[in-house]
Amino acid sequence: MAHRSLGPGLDGILIIDKPIGPTSHDVVGLVRRLAATKRVGHGGTLDPFASGVLPVFLGRGTRVVEFHMADRKGYRATVCFGASSSTDDLEGDLTVADGPAPTRVAVLAALPELTGAISQRPPAYSAIKVGGRRAYALARAGESVVLAERMVTVFALDLVTWDDSDPERPIAILDVACSAGTYIRALARDLGERLGSAAYLGALRRTAAGPFGEASAVPLDMVRDAAANGPVGLLPLLRPIDEGLDRFPDVPLTIAEVAAVSRGQFVRPEAGFAAGAERYRLRGPSGELAAIATDAGTGRLAPDKVLVSAGADA
Repeated sequence: MAHRSLGPGLDGILIIDKPIGPTSHDVVGLVRRLAATKRVGHGGTLDPFASGVLPVFLGRGTRVVEFHMADRKGYRATVCFGASSSTDDLEGDLTVADGPAPTRVAVLAALPELTGAISQRPPAYSAIKVGGRRAYALARAGESVVLAERMVTVFALDLVTWDDSDPERPIAILDVACSAGTYIRALARDLGERLGSAAYLGALRRTAAGPFGEASAVPLDMVRDAAANGPVGLLPLLRPIDEGLDRFPDVPLTIAEVAAVSRGQFVRPEAGFAAGAERYRLRGPSGELAAIATDAGTGRLAPDKVLVSAGADA
């Protein structure tokens, strides 16, 4: 059953299908204007040239963003072989590779080598800070940028289509499931290098961000149309604040317990709960989400993210 926040206003998650062009920040700014609220954030940056699933959190929904930042991601990536890019994607300066381009058979054989826990060097043109400055700013200024490698996890890497109509510049479309923090541009680059050639990312679409998939994503035009007569028009598009947090067990509260939680007080739920979970979703008598809590020991729960106003009941 879907539950909304006990609080007033636009509280929830808007799953947007970001088009190619705007930045994630641009999308947040648009939603902020349409929703007439400053409390808007997103769950994972998408580059301007990328499209796809961008969860946007509104109102009290911004309080659960941190629980989604480590969510695994899904992508459909277009990898162009036969040339390297200064940015590892289509927006950089291209350099034609020496030697022949790889074959479909060679690509299929190389994919398992980039699957699992792998060490990855982020692109020089990335937002990682080096000495207090963004790496992309240093790279644009002509400075040499070599970033430290980091461990990421590629859960699945599958070839969807192979186009070698231009045998010197074949194109592969890959489905990728990976951990947060994985650079798909770097994955394309490394695949080309492993094959003794070169490659760059020609297109990218995010197909999933944790529990949020393409099927539940709405285009920006639909968001604009919904808010044409005011922010209230966005309500039907909002997902519940705790959608995707099923790993947090539900704990029912009494009216008095909801009031205590609204004041930030520990509670010892009459209904009890199984100890040991990462977090708990506390619900009022009508099922409304009152708070996200942690186990404080001795049968008590400590409110971590309070989602009701002080003195509220259900």
